Amino acid sequence: MKLLVIGHGRHGKDTVCDILKINYGFNFISSSEFCAKLFIYDKLKEKYNYNNYEQCYIDRHNHRAEWYDLISNYNEDNAAKLGTEIFKEYDIYCGLRNHKEFIAMKDQKVFDYALWVDRSKILPKEENNSMTLDISMADYVIDNNKDIIYLREQINAVMNYIL
Repeated sequence: MKLLVIGHGRHGKDTVCDILKINYGFNFISSSEFCAKLFIYDKLKEKYNYNNYEQCYIDRHNHRAEWYDLISNYNEDNAAKLGTEIFKEYDIYCGLRNHKEFIAMKDQKVFDYALWVDRSKILPKEENNSMTLDISMADYVIDNNKDIIYLREQINAVMNYIL
């Protein structure tokens, strides 16, 4: 099964993926880390004086719109390219933010389900210059507006339904 975990920045997508990994045996990588290793570090290392891809990855939140544009450019010829590459190695693509890429991957059946992680009662939504997806695009919504116990219950409820 291939899962796409989406939602606004810092709303808990990586935490959800960690729980899916521990409780259900899925493997994943943050799409940002995958892209940092694959091509973004090489494009930004001189501009920001990064010494390695880890520095680039850690600094990603300071350059969200720039990362969004770089990934969009990477997928210019095939909007499902990055998703297809991630799913060759991993069960979960964590962090897609581009509407065009989402539609292409959905049309090409690159993933089985899209899970939206929502923490909008606590944190703001991301700017549309770095996020063009919305909650209505997901197959399931995971409410992350309470504590970790509640989050685990939400994940288990979704996974029980899917499985």
